[in-house]
Amino acid sequence: MGGHGFNEANLPFAQRPIVILGAGVIGCATARQLLQAGFSVKLVAEFLPGDQNINYASAWAGAAWHAAGGINPDQRYIQAITHRILLQMAKNPESGVSLVDAREYLEQKPAPDSAIWGRTVVSKFREMDQSEYSEEFHTAWAYETLVIDPTRHMPYLRDEIIRLGGQFVRQRVLSLQEVFDIFPESRILINASGLGSKTLTDVMDPNCFPERGQNVFLRTDQCHTMYFRNGQEYTYVIPRPLSGGVVLGGVKQQDDLSPDVDLDIVKDEIARAHRLAPEIVPEHPSEAAISHIIGIRSSRRGGYRLDAEKRGDQTILSAYGFGGGGYSFSYGIADTLVKMVENSEREGVIPAL
Repeated sequence: MGGHGFNEANLPFAQRPIVILGAGVIGCATARQLLQAGFSVKLVAEFLPGDQNINYASAWAGAAWHAAGGINPDQRYIQAITHRILLQMAKNPESGVSLVDAREYLEQKPAPDSAIWGRTVVSKFREMDQSEYSEEFHTAWAYETLVIDPTRHMPYLRDEIIRLGGQFVRQRVLSLQEVFDIFPESRILINASGLGSKTLTDVMDPNCFPERGQNVFLRTDQCHTMYFRNGQEYTYVIPRPLSGGVVLGGVKQQDDLSPDVDLDIVKDEIARAHRLAPEIVPEHPSEAAISHIIGIRSSRRGGYRLDAEKRGDQTILSAYGFGGGGYSFSYGIADTLVKMVENSEREGVIPAL
């Protein structure tokens, strides 16, 4: 028991920096929550909020809160926490979060583990009447949901983190150990490095893979309703009220890293979006009204990783591999990581006798 925990400059546990590797939405949401809880936080990352690199997925996301299907009750609750926190943020336009109407259309009867559980979280949920949608759909739902404009939200998070005393360090690292070497007084490292976890020498997660997304941004003042189609013709129209447009998608291309706009995808996404929401998306929008969004998502076979491991007197928390769900899990994941940090703090402050 002796002097355990007081070797590095006699810093008490809570004053030792919690170091986060990765400054995407998961890393930044976690930094904000930790800082609000009174911890010292440093973020180390190759890409920082405001960057426009194709590999910085958080800058390009469609970023809507949508209940995920096929997830377990713990994961559902993580999404519910995210919704609660985003709903508070939506009161401040600077956060880039907006409350919008949503229309979701299902080609097939919803499975028992479908997104229907989200009715316990969102406001104004109702099953739409059959007269409100075409016969190609089995069911349709209407509700209110939250959309996040990454071009505003990531800079907002950066400013919040700095205001609360957090620090960003722009650095590419090759291993988790390299981060501990930069901050030797730290005892906790949160690995929120996304795709980086595939190549970090002391992680090398074989389940991580890049997934290319390419969306169309259509400028329009009809940007207050989200449309979502579930099934063979998976399609979304995500409003960005604060930027005066909608995001049309989607497509997932595993292991494709091309930064070039694929015009066949553009045509297909516009056509699908027009079929889904003809009142918003014209069949042939003018070239001047469209621009393109390309980002590489960090996906993971078997779902995201969220766990804690001890290496000597160091604790590594892992939170990566969210694919297209980073924003809709973000603040709930942050909340879970804060609790995991507090568990480590408790062990550091009140060691087992």
